[in-house]
Amino acid sequence: MASLRTSATQSALRSTRKKTPYICPRCELRQNGFSPVNFTARNQTRHSSTDTAIPPLLAKIKNDLKAAMKAKDTPRLNVLRSMISEYNNASKTAHPIKTDMQLLSALRKKRNSSIAAADEFSKANRQDLEEKQMQEVKVMDEYYGSVKLLTEDEIRQALREQIDILESGSEGVKPGNVLKELFKPGGKLDGKPVDKAYVAEQLTEWLNRK
Repeated sequence: MASLRTSATQSALRSTRKKTPYICPRCELRQNGFSPVNFTARNQTRHSSTDTAIPPLLAKIKNDLKAAMKAKDTPRLNVLRSMISEYNNASKTAHPIKTDMQLLSALRKKRNSSIAAADEFSKANRQDLEEKQMQEVKVMDEYYGSVKLLTEDEIRQALREQIDILESGSEGVKPGNVLKELFKPGGKLDGKPVDKAYVAEQLTEWLNRK
């Protein structure tokens, strides 16, 4: 067990040591659609197709990047750069991030990874690195909470109703079937502001209790 814990801690430590290649602030602003010269005026006139095509949360993240750079807010910068990078990488694949819900799903995965890393650092008595991870988690929680989502009670009600429907049918209650019915066109959660990964977690907990 000690060797496994040491290996996990070393893995978490290596992840924090990965250094992002230095990019000068002016270059970073340009890469993310901002001009370092006359930023305010240009930002007022540049709400063009680029801004309307991206999720509103990403637009907020990009706008906040400049302020975080000025304030030298390292935890916030790490989170913002990570999410912008996540969006840019996904845009080159067959599954680009197009909505706030997809961006929140990516944010939750990063949050879970940071919490796991913080736990390993705590076990290794590396409070400095644990604190660094938890500072970033706090920033992620702030952005996650900025998007209005269905409440936990509303999600559970939708799950309960859908499970009741499936239990009365011939297919039975299987996680895949429940999610498929919930999010299909016209389903109880179709088009609703909800993180699918969170719904899946709630569904698993619900089925395990039954």
